[in-house]
Amino acid sequence: MNRTSRRTTLAAMAACALALAVPAAAQPKAGEPLKIGFVYVSPIGDAGWTFQHDTGRKEMEKALGGKVTTKYIESVPEGADAERVIRELAASGHNLIFTTSFGYMNPTIKVAQGFPNHKFEHATGYKTSKNVGIYNARFYEGRYLAGIVAGKMSKTGVAGYVAAFPIPEVVMGINAFARGMRSVNPKAEVKVVWVNSWFDPGKESEAANTLISQNADVVTHHTDSTAAVQAAEAKKVYAIGYHSDMSKYGPNAQLTAVTHHWGNYYTKVAQSAVDGKWQQDNVWGGIKDGMIKLAPFNKVVPADVQEMARKAEAEIAAGKLHPFTGPMKDNTGKERLAAGKVIADGDLSRMDYYVEGVVGKLPTSK
Repeated sequence: MNRTSRRTTLAAMAACALALAVPAAAQPKAGEPLKIGFVYVSPIGDAGWTFQHDTGRKEMEKALGGKVTTKYIESVPEGADAERVIRELAASGHNLIFTTSFGYMNPTIKVAQGFPNHKFEHATGYKTSKNVGIYNARFYEGRYLAGIVAGKMSKTGVAGYVAAFPIPEVVMGINAFARGMRSVNPKAEVKVVWVNSWFDPGKESEAANTLISQNADVVTHHTDSTAAVQAAEAKKVYAIGYHSDMSKYGPNAQLTAVTHHWGNYYTKVAQSAVDGKWQQDNVWGGIKDGMIKLAPFNKVVPADVQEMARKAEAEIAAGKLHPFTGPMKDNTGKERLAAGKVIADGDLSRMDYYVEGVVGKLPTSK
């Protein structure tokens, strides 16, 4: 066998091996519904991050009827398990896949390379490719509003914040909450406990109780369960729910909640895929887009405080107020934003410091 023939044979063998390694994906036939997959990092439950995404999935199904069918996999750890689940969904003919946690970013990109005719949508990440779009909500807008409410309702001037991982998405929420508090109480403080998990009710509850023991009379969280709200209810302090309305877990504690709404986005993306018009995009929606809302106020929140929050909400929606408008210093006194300047989205997405009012030092990111 000459060298040319040998190279040709080896190339053919490699192609066959690759074909065996990557299962051929089933393509939808004309008239068949589009198969859509969802990957969730925590249990769906009846409140929290994953619950809100699953509510959006159901809203999309209802809106599009027989045009789509969906499948979800819940409680998928970030990492190798995520890659396996995403790959299995793609290989089984799910031509549009939503991966709904930050740590799914690299697995999504990797699987997408092997399924170039599929469409992938990743929530909260920053890496894209031809067939991977990203989407997120401006959580910090709702956090600022919640901070206003907490600042007016706290008697100690100290709020506690149960946080998952020190990534920019979480850090900007902490900072926006602190700035909201300080807009109505310039001496307010926010104390943070990191649990290094998106969903661990035991750790979340322990963290909330630790913060309450440190004089926090309002607690909030950037974790997936209702544990922080339940801890506040048990200790008879206030809480701000997150992701979804958690008032049934803290009827006396919850003042309001920062809630996320994905249904319209999922419907729009799925319809574009059905129509053959899907395009890779980078979406970051906020209050004006209906992706962030405040839950109904507890009756203990005075009317003037409710009005203050609603006024700020309307100003954010109209583009008249940005939670990160200078002057702004970090909690070491370093100027981060000059007076009158508004932080750029790129700088916001790289936020790696605490602003004035947040106690302690930011740990190393995930």
